[in-house]
Amino acid sequence: MKLDAAFIRRYDRHGPRYTSYPTAVQFHSGFDAQNYRRATLLSNCGINRPLSLYVHVPFCARPCFYCGCNKIVTRDPAHAEQYLERLQREIELQGALFDRRRAVRQLHFGGGTPTFLSLEQLATLFHRLGRHFSIDRSGQREISIEIDPRTLQPATLAALAALGVNRLSLGVQDFDPRVQRAVNRQQSVEQIERCMVQARTLGYRSVSFDLIYGLPLQTIASFGATLETVVRMRPDRIAAYGYAHMPRLFKAQRAIRAEQLPDPETRMQLLAMTVERLTAAGYVYIGMDHFALPDDDLARAMHDGSLHRNFQGYSTHGDCDLVGLGLSAISAVGNCYSQNSKQLGGYYQALDEGHLPVERGITLSMDDLLRREIIQRLMCNGHVSMQDIEQRHTIEFASYFAKELRELETLVADGLVANQARTLHVTERGRPLLRTIAMVFDAYLPRTAPAQYSKVV
Repeated sequence: MKLDAAFIRRYDRHGPRYTSYPTAVQFHSGFDAQNYRRATLLSNCGINRPLSLYVHVPFCARPCFYCGCNKIVTRDPAHAEQYLERLQREIELQGALFDRRRAVRQLHFGGGTPTFLSLEQLATLFHRLGRHFSIDRSGQREISIEIDPRTLQPATLAALAALGVNRLSLGVQDFDPRVQRAVNRQQSVEQIERCMVQARTLGYRSVSFDLIYGLPLQTIASFGATLETVVRMRPDRIAAYGYAHMPRLFKAQRAIRAEQLPDPETRMQLLAMTVERLTAAGYVYIGMDHFALPDDDLARAMHDGSLHRNFQGYSTHGDCDLVGLGLSAISAVGNCYSQNSKQLGGYYQALDEGHLPVERGITLSMDDLLRREIIQRLMCNGHVSMQDIEQRHTIEFASYFAKELRELETLVADGLVANQARTLHVTERGRPLLRTIAMVFDAYLPRTAPAQYSKVV
């Protein structure tokens, strides 16, 4: 698949990633723990609806300068003990809200660095989750964890597999030593390969790599060499993100020298090369920044129409309510989104007082639900049937979205979208610009999207 970098640059403006709609920018403090509690209890009316859990471990031993995650840099293991104590309280409070007949089909540990916790602490955490939620132990389960290969101990992967983990996510970013030094994440090809070989030997179902294009000192040649090494290793999934330089929002990024970042032309060429080389190597381009091997569950979900998008990116578990656990974690239950406190003090205080640490959120209106479905279908399926939307939401599409259809005319003329037989189809040319297409249906977005969003490409 080839990309027209010059064409894409015309649409490279700020906009949401649509891991939710409405996006987190619309969350507000008027939505509190009581609102969330009501939403969870209502969600139990569909007792067959499974659950997905996300557990946030915010600690890192050292900062990666590109990172925009909610993290705490420390080498003090006492911080993990204090956090784990509160996290276990939250698990107990959250578990009490959900019918035990609702199986947890998906469980993901993110961060930060989840393996900042010791193996004993991780085992304790798994035990507590199993006490308060019904973790699915069948072959359908998906239990994944983000790994920092630099700190991986020889026994770690075997111990995680024994706990039920069957998917790994490795932060690779770039193999070039100059780039690694510039972003303070130095790791060797050999470290990644050892982790891959061990995971395959232990029978892990899937290994995914995170890559980042647009980092300081990256060149076409250097990132091309990284892609060549990645293709040789053959991970099941690859997420190739564009670096968003937002030092005003993320303190760690202030250590990156802006003059060392690739210029806009080079950045576009990096994206085009990434898509072309990965698809030429047999990876399916899922959309935006995600790629998967043809026999991976993500690629299968894309082809059978069950692909979903949530706060962890693309997912195969769209039928689940998502329960976020830990500092800053986001839940999506029923027609509500909620987010825990982003500050450790607030998170600890709420749980010490016996309350859920919900800090803000939003209850979706009928218009939100309608637009969310359209944006999900565009981002995941690449098409929207106006007739289906009309039947599901009892609207007349052409009149309800008259303004949006006028805005789409430019994208249709440019070949990003086809409007045929009352169905909107994202074209191959439009797939790298899914965010741009989805933005047309975003009722909250001003004409020029605010700088709190990253660039589309």
